[in-house]
Amino acid sequence: MQILKKCQRKNGNIYGDRQPVIAFTGDSVTQGCFELYVKPDGNAETVFNAMESYSQKVKELLAMLYPAANVTIVNAGISGNRAPVGFDRLQEDVLSFRPDLTVVCYGLNDSNQKAEGLEEYTTALRNIFRAVRRAGSEVIFMTPNMATDRVDPALTEAPIAAAAAHVSATVREGWLDTYVKAARQVCAEEQVPVCDCYALWQTMQAGGVDVTSLLSNKINHPTREMHWLFAYELVKTMFENP
Repeated sequence: MQILKKCQRKNGNIYGDRQPVIAFTGDSVTQGCFELYVKPDGNAETVFNAMESYSQKVKELLAMLYPAANVTIVNAGISGNRAPVGFDRLQEDVLSFRPDLTVVCYGLNDSNQKAEGLEEYTTALRNIFRAVRRAGSEVIFMTPNMATDRVDPALTEAPIAAAAAHVSATVREGWLDTYVKAARQVCAEEQVPVCDCYALWQTMQAGGVDVTSLLSNKINHPTREMHWLFAYELVKTMFENP
């Protein structure tokens, strides 16, 4: 991808080339959300740590490969967002930074809309991809991680258990699978490279891995360590798409 060529040029010409810019747009996983806890008012809140998110780990990997390139990261992930909202804020939160590469990851929250939201989801993805390319940025779509299919016994606080029940029901009904498959189809039609992390999670599950144990909130937020999987696969995708 051109982003790697720009990293290479900047690495060899630190005074003359613009710093490469990679933007990430998505939901709570992109933002860097991990554990859940209940606030004194009884509502659930999440632990935020953007420095542990996969976008920062991408920066670390690229710094190892191109130490003088000093890639700029724009993390435009917002907890709770779906693809249509991501499109609405795309210009202000992403394209205004003139990214060389934009990584798009939506689907976890979208799938909760079930049948009613599927067409809206695929339309929003198309709109995002086309707008990103019109702005002169490359684009990669990253499929999300798997979510839990059960309410873990460790989730004893009512608001968190209720969230797990809602998400796990959606997963058991197959909606997350359906949304990921629909996103892959859109990417094929729009010729957008796919970093298929969802498929990796499925492979791990088929190999006997308890997927819920890889989620920091036991619902849908991967552990800090699992963010390395996203980062590695994204950099790998960059190299595999010249």
